[in-house]
Amino acid sequence: MRWEGRGGDAVPLPRACSVGVMRAPHRPVGGAREKSRGAPLSLARLPWERPSGGSGTVRALPLPGRRPTSPAGGCMGRCFPRGLLRLLQRPPPPVRARPRVLSLESVPPAKRPCGSLMAPPRIGTHNGTFHCDEALACALLRLLPEYRDAEIVRTRDPEKLAACDIVVDVGGEYDPQRHRYDHHQRSFTETMSSLSPGKPWRTKLSSAGLIYLHFGHKLLAQLLGTSEEDSVVGTIYDKMYENFVEEVDAVDNGISQWEEGEPRYVLTTTLSARVARLNPAWNQPNQDTEAGFKRAMDLVREEFLQRLDFYQHSWLPARALVEEALAQRFQVDPSGEIVELAKGGCPWKEHLYHLESGLSPPGTIAFVIYTDQAGQWRVQCVPKEPHSFQSRLPLPEPWRGLRDEALDQVSGIPGCVFVHTSGFIGGHHTREGALSMARATLAQHPVPKLPTNSLVQ
Repeated sequence: MRWEGRGGDAVPLPRACSVGVMRAPHRPVGGAREKSRGAPLSLARLPWERPSGGSGTVRALPLPGRRPTSPAGGCMGRCFPRGLLRLLQRPPPPVRARPRVLSLESVPPAKRPCGSLMAPPRIGTHNGTFHCDEALACALLRLLPEYRDAEIVRTRDPEKLAACDIVVDVGGEYDPQRHRYDHHQRSFTETMSSLSPGKPWRTKLSSAGLIYLHFGHKLLAQLLGTSEEDSVVGTIYDKMYENFVEEVDAVDNGISQWEEGEPRYVLTTTLSARVARLNPAWNQPNQDTEAGFKRAMDLVREEFLQRLDFYQHSWLPARALVEEALAQRFQVDPSGEIVELAKGGCPWKEHLYHLESGLSPPGTIAFVIYTDQAGQWRVQCVPKEPHSFQSRLPLPEPWRGLRDEALDQVSGIPGCVFVHTSGFIGGHHTREGALSMARATLAQHPVPKLPTNSLVQ
């Protein structure tokens, strides 16, 4: 047993602590002071020094504050009494193996002592086949400072789970006060809307959604370098849930992509599907899932951070461009139904839908014009809904699928580049030409006015 203490109070050291040869602390011992100048005699300044080779004659050193003797043995000033000099020239006594009282500074802290308060926190989740939701839940937690070095404990053993600081996706218990976040129990029906009144999402939460709900604002504030009260955090919090986390919740809970009817296509490249493919194949001899689970955490972590970077540095700044374009729409065209973006390539659609409902005077936007990477101009139709392929007012049918001179002849607008076969987008060499394409389409078929509730949705 090793003991540690100061001021006379000794406490046992953890077993993981390894103590070698005691270093002398830089502090007075026994209140002894040198008579010459009254300075405390420190163990770090013992009046002997052993040669670097580990053997040989001990060389006498002067006490602090005393003048050294000359190499010839003569005294420079006052000399040591001969008896004291012999005493100081004796080698240090051997270190005895006995309990010692050490200062806290002299013993380096154990890295991961068993049972110590310094041990890293433990995140518990189930072992075996893993899924996207618990991989994302663990990855999100590890992005927080308090769980950055957390140990992932994958087990279904109740005793081992009870010893974890936080448990996700296993245990049959949802108790945020005790950091238990499972959603498999029959009584669990919580959604983002039920746990966070005012939120519109009614998808049953998985462990990923639960962790995001309880830790998301803190996590985003840290990653964005701002405070939780910043409105940007709230905006991106909603966006990240709606376009990233909710899908994970729905897939894990087996919620269909549509409430009615058969899906037209099957999603096979979702994040959840990519995580599932990291599990061992059914006919692989090695069914160990530990390595795959680590890869799954890395995968969803990278995906989450990439999406967050997009919303912070691309999606959110685009809102200001759309606001400016809507404010200047009547300067672009008297109808107010054509907006011009100062810079092309920005994600404008969702911002337009959200801002359009607050336009004064009310209006419906039909076209957006902007420059592409080649410097040419595009005229793009506004879709009926954010993720719809149907346009509010597509470009005229006779134009669709044509290019260059053939399109010039049919449209009567020189300098055209193309019109997509579906009519949702076209190109022109100049700004005025792109405006002419939009104005000609408005003249043929005015954009239908949508009800106010549609615009809000």
